[in-house]
Amino acid sequence: MNGPQVAAGSRAASAGGTGVRAAAPPRQAAPAVAAALPTPALAPQTGLRSAGAVAVVLLVDFERRHRLWAWSRLVMQTTPLRGVAGLRFAKVLGSGAAGGFGVKPSGTHQGLFLGFDDDSSALQFVRGHPLLVAYRQRARALAVLGLRASSSRGAWSGHALQATVSAPSSGPVAVLTRASIKPGKVHAFWSLSPAAEASLAAAPGCSLAMGLGEAPLLRQATFSLWHSTTAMEAYARSGAHLQAIRAAYGGGHFSESMFVRFAPLWGEGHWQGVDLRSEIGAAPADAGFAPAPVFSSGCPHAAASGVNHVG
Repeated sequence: MNGPQVAAGSRAASAGGTGVRAAAPPRQAAPAVAAALPTPALAPQTGLRSAGAVAVVLLVDFERRHRLWAWSRLVMQTTPLRGVAGLRFAKVLGSGAAGGFGVKPSGTHQGLFLGFDDDSSALQFVRGHPLLVAYRQRARALAVLGLRASSSRGAWSGHALQATVSAPSSGPVAVLTRASIKPGKVHAFWSLSPAAEASLAAAPGCSLAMGLGEAPLLRQATFSLWHSTTAMEAYARSGAHLQAIRAAYGGGHFSESMFVRFAPLWGEGHWQGVDLRSEIGAAPADAGFAPAPVFSSGCPHAAASGVNHVG
């Protein structure tokens, strides 16, 4: 359900599986971005609607007995999110088998990408909205991350995410890349997938990555979390990934694309053996998260997706 990686915001051309995660080198804790930096009232890119200032990303692997309920999420799309206070933008996303690449869809892996006006609206949603409660009750693995964009280029369904913070000088960074692939470019785009997938799976410093998609073959995305900007940029400018970026942009593969770098604010839950609270930092104490199950589906890189820009 996802194709070749093209890293989010790469300067070069800016456009999972099983195993045990290798021990990461010591890292400094994520900076308290939200507390240290004000929220500027930035306008979205010209001609685009705002997707909000604070992003919430949810990654979920449902218990197999709840596959019918999981499927209903894809059918209902954003209907259950109507009326959520402060919500500007929402996407309900499927994933490839095992949360990774390929045209075969997963029956249990999904994601949410939500854009909110501010931190309080985002936390109000994650601390107890009925939909989040239902996700938690049916998940064998679930992670929720709060993020602010430090750079954002392009659009998603005519919306742009506001960049409201400076890039982290140390600690983890996150990247979202997504693209709408032109029907006539599908074969060329997907032919780059195997090498780019292997490149991401072997990338040093990638804590986790998951392939996501709105529509099979044509609308793909990747969300990834990295130990540092240095690690992320090293991947963005190397090997099969760089070749995929150049081919995608040189060949005009996309009708719309968006590449965002994020400063992580907080994380909750476990994903692919990664404890998000330890990796990023906990949400405010009153966020009301229930303890998340510890579940590892394998290599933290193996769940990367089709469009993977990092940069």
